[in-house]
Amino acid sequence: MELTVAQKLDLLLKLQETDSQLDSIIKVRGDLPEEVRDLEDDIAGFETRIGKFNAEIGTLDDEVNVQKSIKKDAEKLIARYKEQQMNVRNNREYEAITKEMELQTLEIELAEKRIKEAEVKIKAKKEEIGATDALLKERREDLKAKKQELDVIVSESHEEEKKLVEQREAQAVKIEDRLYKSYTKIRDNSGNGLAVVMVKRAACGGCFNIVPPQRQADIREKKKIIVCEHCGRIFAGVETEYK
Repeated sequence: MELTVAQKLDLLLKLQETDSQLDSIIKVRGDLPEEVRDLEDDIAGFETRIGKFNAEIGTLDDEVNVQKSIKKDAEKLIARYKEQQMNVRNNREYEAITKEMELQTLEIELAEKRIKEAEVKIKAKKEEIGATDALLKERREDLKAKKQELDVIVSESHEEEKKLVEQREAQAVKIEDRLYKSYTKIRDNSGNGLAVVMVKRAACGGCFNIVPPQRQADIREKKKIIVCEHCGRIFAGVETEYK
């Protein structure tokens, strides 16, 4: 059976009341959930950075090993050339071997230079890992403390929150899809989470702008969905003033 406008507004108001209660519970947590997420992001970033540094050190270690192998091969060649020099038949052969020895000596010097450069980079990377690891440990301690603090707050309201969530789900399914989507959109765009309000003291309960008497009369009749012309919130009714 099609619900009347009054029934639809009543359902929306009850949903708003439940959401406001949930908002109050979440508000008690303050910035803790966001702080926890930020710390988790920091930790993930530091771990990625350390992983990157270790990968770079691995590449540099490989370079050191390559250059050490080049140096070792050059030293072997020099030793062989020295033996050959002892058995040369003429100056031409002697000079050719001497030239080869000089080339291998340059190879050794170049390899030693590259080894030193790589070792300097490795040392710098290890220092960066040490500094990052210190920050990582600090963030992990902070995260542990923040999570414990948040867990205490969450545990205190766990049962109430669970009950309200179940209540909300039961309320939400009773509201037609189009109206529920409008409610959600208004609520998301609202600074205080209010999508459905009452007219209080001739003013909108959300933005506090004055609602004209004729419009109040239309809201009281509940024959159609009326929204605030200033903030777009849905009016559920007009509160009766008691003297």
